[in-house]
Order: sequence, then C-alpha cells, then structure tokens
Amino acid sequence: MNIAVIGAGGWGTTLAILLHENGNLVRLWEFDPGYARQMVKTRHNPAFLPGVRIPEEILISSDMAEVLSGSNMVVFAVPSEFMRDVAKKAAPCFAEDAGLACEVSPLVVSVAKGIENETLRRMSEVLAEELPVKPDQIVALSGPSHAEEVSRKIPTTVVAASSSLEFAGKVQSTFMTSTLRVYTNRDIVGVELGGSLKNVIALAAGICDGLGFGDNTKGALITRGLAEITRLGVAMGADPLTFAGLSGMGDLITTCISRHSRNRYVGEQIGQGRRLNEILAGMKMVAEGVRTTRSAFQLSRKMGVEMPITEKVYRVLFQNEDPKIAVAELMTREAKPEVWWSPHG
Repeated sequence: MNIAVIGAGGWGTTLAILLHENGNLVRLWEFDPGYARQMVKTRHNPAFLPGVRIPEEILISSDMAEVLSGSNMVVFAVPSEFMRDVAKKAAPCFAEDAGLACEVSPLVVSVAKGIENETLRRMSEVLAEELPVKPDQIVALSGPSHAEEVSRKIPTTVVAASSSLEFAGKVQSTFMTSTLRVYTNRDIVGVELGGSLKNVIALAAGICDGLGFGDNTKGALITRGLAEITRLGVAMGADPLTFAGLSGMGDLITTCISRHSRNRYVGEQIGQGRRLNEILAGMKMVAEGVRTTRSAFQLSRKMGVEMPITEKVYRVLFQNEDPKIAVAELMTREAKPEVWWSPHG
C-alpha cells in the first residue's frame, strides 16, 4: 500500500517507520523545508524523536503534492490546532485528476487528539469538512501510545474507530505489528473525545504533582476525571462503554502518570508556580490539552454538562486562579453520591 504520513513530529515519524516495516511504500511530509532537508540528510528527527533512525526508503519532503502522489491511505499526524489549515493545503491533491492512485478516494486516518477551539469540532469532523472524502472513510486511531515507546517496540495497544467497520478493519490490518496491537470500534465520537479530553485531566494530574500531592489524590482525580469525560461524551452521542476502553481509561491513566506526557509536565510546572506562557515558550512539542481545555470548557457549557475538574483547569490556566484554591474548592463541593448520573438522565 502507498501511504502518506502528513506531519513529521514524534508520532508521525514513528508511524511512518512502523508502516514502512509493515511492507508499505511510505512518504513523510514535514512542513519546514529546511528541517525536511536535514532529516533527509541525517535520517534522524532529533527535535521530536531523538535516537531513532528513519529508513532510507521513506521519502521525506515538504512538498505536499509529492508526498500525496499515488497514496491510497493518508495519515494526518499534525497538532489539532493546525489540522484545518493542513487539510486545506492537502485537499487539492485529493481531486480525481491529481494523481492519487486509488479506485476511490483514499482512506484518511487521524491520529491527532484535540478539539478545535473555534468550532468545537473533533478532528474527523474537521477533515470531513475540508477533504473530498466521505465521513465513513475517516478513521481515528487513538489510545495510550507514546511515540517514545512505540518507536522502541515497547508493547502498545490502540483502537481504530470509524462508522465503517470495514475501514476501521483496514486500518487495523495495516498498522498491526507484533508490538502494536490494534482493536476496532464504531464509536468514533467516543474514541476522539476520550483521546482529547484526557489531556485536560492530565494537566490537572500534573498540577497535583507540582503541588506535592500523593497517590490518593491522583487516583481520585483520574476516577472523577473519567466520570466527567463520560458525562460529556454520552451527551454528545458516544457509547459510555468506550470510555472504559483504550481511548478512555487506558489513555487517561497513561497520560496522567507518564514521564513522557507533555500535558502532565505542563500541569506540574504550573503547580510549582510557573506561568503558562513561560512553560509553553520553552517546549518544542505541543501540549494539546492547553487548547483542548478551552474547547472542553465551552462544550460543557453548551451541552449543560457539569465538569468541575475541567472548569478548575480552565480557570487555573486562563484566569490565573491559584491551583491550591482550585483544589480546595473541588474538595469542598456539595456532598453527593458517587453515582449520581446515568446515560438515561
């Protein structure tokens, strides 16, 4: 299969290598021409995936048309804030006369975890709006999958979600290896929301780490965070069982405890007293949870869903609320049963 990977960050580069090792012809798009040339010359991606060699057979280019030419699967691995602009750039190459060697429009895979601030759209929705493909041809690939570990063949499991089980199964068979196990799911809404909203809770987990709290606090935070993610997801049409799976509980736990988690790191730095702008200015990689916090807070208001942890993260990040006060207010909220909500109201 001819596969284009759009986005040469750590995850995009890791997936390009994995897909190449699975016997596919792979092309990798890097937006910066100078950095693309460096990657071609050195066969490394030192900014995002240090220490991992990129096989010579993988074409690396900043020319979108060159990368997409002949593709029958396109993997979008760019941060959510850039997804719409990159999709618009790619869209002309999807035209029937643009040279894509496929009988139908190519299968599109989104591996980004975020919700667009301006429209509150999930990434598959953004791609469906900008690309000339049918919504069921878009598959979301998500789950607890740090590039640092997948690239080093550490056993990992993820889920491929689409309204079409046929296309989800195609992604499953294309990405599956002896160290990356892929499941399928028809609930693309739940899978995308779980992968996006867990980053907000990971920020909160990091804040707790920065404040010096312990395992009890982290366990409570993850559990109650999952409860509010599920409440919002079900209100938006997701299956509640999805949030007990890889893209929900699995990704949430991993991101809240991992040393690789950029979102947990940002929260930890805030808990230690640093300002958000200062933290982000010193990072090369994107902490998706920062922008997703804005979207999640807006969605909770729009859908009328109570999300107290998300609200506090929003106020700490963007309204300069003291993290210690935020935690105290969460702990002293009105007493209520643990299970006070169900999918039926």
